[in-house]
Amino acid sequence: MEAATDFTMWALFARATITVKLVMIMLIAASIWCWAVIVDKIIQYRKARAEAEVFDRQFWSGEPLDGLFDQIGTDPDGASQKIFVAGMLEWRRSHRQDGGLIAGATARIDRSMDVAIAKEAAKLQKGLPVLATVGSTAPFVGLFGTVWGIMNAFIEIAEAQNTNLAVVAPGIAEALLATGLGLLAAIPAVIFYNKLSADSDRIVAGYEAFADEFATILSRQLDS
Repeated sequence: MEAATDFTMWALFARATITVKLVMIMLIAASIWCWAVIVDKIIQYRKARAEAEVFDRQFWSGEPLDGLFDQIGTDPDGASQKIFVAGMLEWRRSHRQDGGLIAGATARIDRSMDVAIAKEAAKLQKGLPVLATVGSTAPFVGLFGTVWGIMNAFIEIAEAQNTNLAVVAPGIAEALLATGLGLLAAIPAVIFYNKLSADSDRIVAGYEAFADEFATILSRQLDS
């Protein structure tokens, strides 16, 4: 009686051709890379939201803007603080020695904060293209591995001149494993890309709302 064929994941990988093995390794590496990005972004976004909440309380505590600026310094760590500092630095640079304001101060303050927001948005979105790329390409890479594996399986069947299911099944199973790994990499990548993109947009929208409120406060001071 013939020994039963081993259909464990490792056995399927070990029996696969070198091309299919390379495809599987690429997909496993892509999946690990995606999960590293996902975990990093979740931690980063959680930290960004917490920092924004703390600074929002500081900003609306009633403390004078100059006092808050002196307390934070010119090189803060938090994103909201950096946006605030960018506006305050331009606000102070816009004052002449005689106490008057240089023309176009409001526009320059807005641009300074917009640049700071753009830099923070770039940091938040860094790594997301990896999820988009893996999510869109991993199924096709896996499909390539499957097609290649099935092609080799049929070649082996033709050479053996035996169409018994026990002969056909192992080769087909090895090939289909590549598609499974492609989906395993792609599905979480797509789900978390959409979620993290939405989270990033909400955080950036919060920064923009703060910048608008801050600009309104400075505009009142300019008008007075």
